[in-house]
Formats: sequence, C-alpha cells, structure tokens
Amino acid sequence: MSTVGAPARTPLADGFCFGEGPRWFEGLLWVSDMLGEAVHTITYDGSVTTLDLPGHAPAGLGFRPDGTLLIASTERRVVLRYDGDAVTEIADLSGTAPAGLGDMVVDAAGRAYIGSQARAGGIIFRLDLDGAVTVVARDLDFPNGMAITPDGATLIVAESIGRRLTAYDIDAAGGLSGRRVFADGLDGPPDGIALDDAGGVWTAMTLAHQFERVVAGGEVTDRIDIGDRAAIACMLGGPDRRTLFLVSTSDAYPQRLIGTRTSWVETVRVESPGAGFPSIER
Repeated sequence: MSTVGAPARTPLADGFCFGEGPRWFEGLLWVSDMLGEAVHTITYDGSVTTLDLPGHAPAGLGFRPDGTLLIASTERRVVLRYDGDAVTEIADLSGTAPAGLGDMVVDAAGRAYIGSQARAGGIIFRLDLDGAVTVVARDLDFPNGMAITPDGATLIVAESIGRRLTAYDIDAAGGLSGRRVFADGLDGPPDGIALDDAGGVWTAMTLAHQFERVVAGGEVTDRIDIGDRAAIACMLGGPDRRTLFLVSTSDAYPQRLIGTRTSWVETVRVESPGAGFPSIER
C-alpha cells in the first residue's frame, strides 16, 4: 500500500460552504455547494463560475448524453434540469423518498440513479428520459456516492452507515439485481466515490479524514491523509483523467457549517486514469 502525503495535494479552489458531488465534464469540474445554494464550475487553473440555485440545496450532479445537467435538490427531494440557459424541475420524488436526496450517477443512456439517504431503509431511484421514476433498490444504510463501470453492467454505491461499498448488476432496462458486497468494514463512512480503469474505487472516508483507493474485497491500496478535515467526495478528471479532485470541509455535519466558507477543492495526481460513469467527457 502507498500513502499519498500532504505535499502532493495542490489547492484548486476554496470559499465554498459545503462542496458535494464533483463531476468532470467538458474540461470543467462541476461541484455542488449544498449549503451555498449553488453549483460551481471550476477550470483546471482554479477559475470559478457560479450557477445560483436559490431555495435549493444541490447535491448529486449528472450529465445526460446531450449535455443536460441534472441536479438533485436535497431537502426538496426534486430533480432539476439545467440546459445551459434555464433551470427547471423535472421530477418530484418527495412522495416516495424516505429522506433527502443525495448522490447521483447518469448512465450512457441518460438514465439517472439517485439515492435517498435514509440511515436505514434508504432507496435508489431511476429517473428515465421520459420522466418515469422507478425504485430500483431498497434497504440501504444511507446510500451515498455512486458510480457505474465502463461496460455499464455494474453500479457501485457507498453505504455510509454500513461502512461498505455495495454492487448491483444493471440489466438492459436499467433494473438493479444481484446485490453483493464490493468492500466491507471500511475505515470510515464512505461518501463520494470515483472509479479508475484498473478496477479501483477512490472513496471519501468522511470521519477517517482520508481518501482511500479500495479494490474488490476491501484491500486499501492507497491513502491520502487530509489531517483533521472531513473527506466528502472525489472525482477523476483532467486532460489525461489522472487528476483526482478532492472535496473536503472543516466538519462532516452540514448543520454546523451554515454560513461558513471552509469547504475547498484540492488535486492529487494518481497512476490509474478515471473510467466508467459519471463520464469524464461527452
């Protein structure tokens, strides 16, 4: 196992309230600011542009094949669409979701998988292109970060309370089955995740103050220690897909961070490039 130490981390952008759900798309890092009611885009050199979302606490982000951005609005339990011009609501999950919405991943067909973060009894929705909503997984212990393998056949989800990564088979219609443990007994509650092309899952271990690369079975191959900060989410991107974007905050509990600006994004260079979905580029 290797450990990537603090000297390898490079600051990219800061001043956010609670960064979440990073996605690399068309040469930009997109990050939700959940408590700041905004989605930010960050260039590779750290320039920031902001899409304000008053009244919404954005979390999961995902891009459909046509470039449309989908945004999970946590507390309102709705899904928003941003077409580059206007933001509109396209799905209301409040009547079914047992808790606030969290992370999201969009597959090659444009279907969005969205978690509802109940500590027990969490579910995953599938939102289809025609607006149909289906519950495709139940009984998860706080579903959080999600990713889909490059062949589109497997969805991996972080169960934060369960301290495990769970895998499902994806069928041709987008259904999930064959639930199994990908990695269990993790060092901390996993939050956001990102896949690489060697089969590793970079995982934000929130209360362990680390980002870890985990392989099937649970072996940790790499660790990035971030001191006393909470690891929230990560994403692989950049021109060669070997930049790991690290989103962290000064506290793991959003309620304590209202009104602060202590969330930031750093980068680390890694060996294996990103793979799978969320897609790196359109």
